[in-house]
Amino acid sequence: MQVILLKDVEKLGLRGEVVDVARGYARNYLLPRKLAENATPARVAELQKVDAERAKHEARSAEQAQEIAELLGKTVLRFEVKAGPTGSLFGSVTPSDIADEIWRTRKVRVDRRKIAIDPLKRIGRFTVPIELFQDVHVEVKTLVVPEGGELPPEEELAAIEAAEAEAAAAEAAAVAEAAAAHAEAEAAIAEAIAVQEELEEEEAAEDVEEDVELATASTTDAPFTPDDDSPPAAA
Repeated sequence: MQVILLKDVEKLGLRGEVVDVARGYARNYLLPRKLAENATPARVAELQKVDAERAKHEARSAEQAQEIAELLGKTVLRFEVKAGPTGSLFGSVTPSDIADEIWRTRKVRVDRRKIAIDPLKRIGRFTVPIELFQDVHVEVKTLVVPEGGELPPEEELAAIEAAEAEAAAAEAAAVAEAAAAHAEAEAAIAEAIAVQEELEEEEAAEDVEEDVELATASTTDAPFTPDDDSPPAAA
């Protein structure tokens, strides 16, 4: 079925795009989480109209792209977002968000797929590279600010980021250590099982050998019993 993405979804598409997905994936994941909506003909037509209008304000030559680059080079984008005490965002600032903010503030359309960043997931000052046209690029200054506040000094931001990176590294090390311990325990269990199976095989072999020996001894030691038709022994 077709849906319209309401947010950027990794490995699927960007906000506003119409994509084909499995019906179960849409009903059980995308729609309940408000990541997408049904692609009705009316909504698709509305999106196409908006996109066509914005396309009029997109660079169509290297000269136009250079003019837009000069404009965006003087632009500072600002996003106020909900953030935790360590500066991590409750969400992210995506390429679609940046493209929409450029449109809102400068009435310039840029290709969201040419915005060369991963989603921004913490507060800070960023430089966002954008390809406007072949061989025409611009870097747009972008501020991601905690909601209702301002960015702390650069030194404090660096200290927060370093502390978070250290905590992440410690967590990764703990996970790796736990995984190694788990692998070691599994190896020990596998070795114990192998030893047990080997012992059982040896015991089974010994039992078979003992049964053969008993059968052989029983046959060898059995007294001779003459047949009924054999002649009587001489007197």
